[in-house]
Amino acid sequence: MIRKFVLLFAILVLFAGQALASEAVIEQLRLKVPESQVQIWLEAEQQTWQPWLEQQDGFLGRDIAWDPAHEEGQLLIHWATRDQWKAISSEEVDVVQRQFDSVVNAALGRSVTAESPFPLVLEGELLPLRLPG
Repeated sequence: MIRKFVLLFAILVLFAGQALASEAVIEQLRLKVPESQVQIWLEAEQQTWQPWLEQQDGFLGRDIAWDPAHEEGQLLIHWATRDQWKAISSEEVDVVQRQFDSVVNAALGRSVTAESPFPLVLEGELLPLRLPG
């Protein structure tokens, strides 16, 4: 009896994992963005990340917001499935991040190889929910 329960539980976990992998997901990023550099941040996003994201399988769009109280930028990147998002290699992301940093640093009159002035504060994953009814 216990074997049957364990087997049934394993099957349910497997299917639940597959269902989560095939459902929409939102990538959440928060960056430290000083008020004086918001426009530079937005222009760098438009020049680097936006065109690259638009070429990625499963990319549905994104929302960009700025929190003046904490001087943080927030990006909510909508993906058709978690699998499509996670299929992107960290090497690909690193290339675009270096391009982004280079654009920002050039706009700030810094060495293009300097670190990004917009450090990552939070990286997360959100599951979209619908209200009942």
